[in-house]
Order: sequence, then structure tokens, then C-alpha cells
Amino acid sequence: MKFLEPSLIALDVEAETAEEAIRLAGALLAEAGAAEARYAEAMVQSYRDKGPYFVLAPRIALPHARAEDGVKEASVSLLRLKKPVAFGHSANDPVQLVFALGGSNSSEHIAMLRKLTTLLSNPDNVEQFKQASDVETIQQLIRGNEQ
Repeated sequence: MKFLEPSLIALDVEAETAEEAIRLAGALLAEAGAAEARYAEAMVQSYRDKGPYFVLAPRIALPHARAEDGVKEASVSLLRLKKPVAFGHSANDPVQLVFALGGSNSSEHIAMLRKLTTLLSNPDNVEQFKQASDVETIQQLIRGNEQ
């Protein structure tokens, strides 16, 4: 399981569109070896087909696709956008934090989702994700929540 490891986090990235943001978040999974490059396109296609259903909270998107679309390992990446981008969600736009989920059909997938949900259910944590000056600060936040 690769959960928000330093190589899976990119801060203050510029993206003009939701699709570009999803591709960049997916590229982090591919570069870390957690998913094939085609997985990012599968996430974009899912967004095109189903709309912004994965914009689950204000400023937070969790794009994903099916495991068979190229996931090698249960994983989560974080792309923090320099300027929030509209994904087309009526209540939760614009999006600033894009957590790309590489779900596998394993118990690791459930554990990963539980970990992420716990982190994001705390408004203080969300604020820290938005404000963190560097990746190490985010790593400390994650470690602090594993106690």
C-alpha cells in the first residue's frame, strides 16, 4: 500500500482544468509505480462519463477508476493546486486538494480508504493539507493521525 508517501505528493501545482488536475494526480501514481500510465486516462474518462460525483467535500476531490484500469497497488496521491479549479460540482467547487485513489480489490483498499476518511473528516487536518508549506509537514500530519 502506498499512502501519501513523499513521492506521491505534489504541492502548489498549476492546472487549468479538472481533467488536467486529474491527469497530474494520476501521473504521481504512475511515477511511483502504483498504477500504469493509462490509469490517469481511465480516471478522466470516469469524470467525463459520470461527472464530478467524487468531489466529496468542499475543495476536495477523490478521483478514481476501476482497479482493472491499471492499478498495480492500493495507493493514494495528493495534488494540491496552486489555484483551485472548478470541477462542476454545485456545492463543493472549486477543488484545491485532489487525492487520486488507486483502488485494488483487496483489504488494503478498505484500510486505505478508512485512513483517508479519518484524515479528511477532521477540519483541522484539511486546513493543514491546504496550508502545509512542504511535503514533510504533510508527512508529520499523517504520522500524527496514525497514533
